[in-house]
Amino acid sequence: MTEHLLSLDSLGRDGVREILDLSHRFKREPGRHRDALAGGRVGMIFDKPSTRTRVSLEAAAWALGMLPIVLRPDELQLGHGETVADTARVLSRYLSALTIRTFAQARVDELAAHSSIPIINALTDEHHPCQALADAMTLEEAFGDVRGRRVAFVGDGNNVAHSLIQAAGYLGFDLRIATPEGYRPDPAIVATGRAHAAETGGSVELVTDPGEAVRGADAVYTDVWASMGKEAEREERRRIFAGYTVNGPMMAGARPTAIFLHCLPAHRGDEVTDAVIDGPQSRVWDQAENRVYTEQALLYALITGDRRGERLG
Repeated sequence: MTEHLLSLDSLGRDGVREILDLSHRFKREPGRHRDALAGGRVGMIFDKPSTRTRVSLEAAAWALGMLPIVLRPDELQLGHGETVADTARVLSRYLSALTIRTFAQARVDELAAHSSIPIINALTDEHHPCQALADAMTLEEAFGDVRGRRVAFVGDGNNVAHSLIQAAGYLGFDLRIATPEGYRPDPAIVATGRAHAAETGGSVELVTDPGEAVRGADAVYTDVWASMGKEAEREERRRIFAGYTVNGPMMAGARPTAIFLHCLPAHRGDEVTDAVIDGPQSRVWDQAENRVYTEQALLYALITGDRRGERLG
């Protein structure tokens, strides 16, 4: 049966752990597995613009010996008469795996339903699982075992927050999310994350006061207030999210050893100040780099089924 990454729930608790272990291994052993997927081909559909996702996926594919094939909307018949199902069936004959960065989660789910190759969600409006894996890897590099660590997320309860909720549930860290009223994450995703966290010793808490979320945190995470597709709301969101900027005084409420995370791109002066993102607590560049290793692990594990890397030698 073909495995996909539609959200972190596709991997489950054991799968998340195995992918992270494999990611750390790929980072420790650069260049050693250049032929692991030699001759393979990965398609990359981008309905949304991208810097980190596109470059990191291409770099990950190259590191495994694969050919990355970027597919822009204007280059595909998809959306011009051809169905998602037919596109999935055809691309399954050409490729070893297909990644897609798009708007609706339903588009990714439909591709997976009709595909005989792994489909990897490279971002939708609901989930960003590739980012959450890189986030978790960065946390583990900073703290080792993340069970019992406290992560504060300050801002919009968006796709990044959703995937962090799933990560907290599977890895057992405490996640406090501070959002204005009306901008909380999806209640169903919160409920499922809490159920998983009850089994791993983690927790998911929703608050409105960013100071409360950050107090005693080991990591402080934020994201843009207006995600792609919501640019028209940017000025209104600036007004609503006033007080949610991660600045020096806010970071001072976290632990002295706390790190700062942001999935990027950052709107400096909105959700974070220059002093924080460029400061000594920032790990955003490590976080961005780790996208390469987590995506390398995903491509290898989903295509081969060898989540533990036993065939790598």
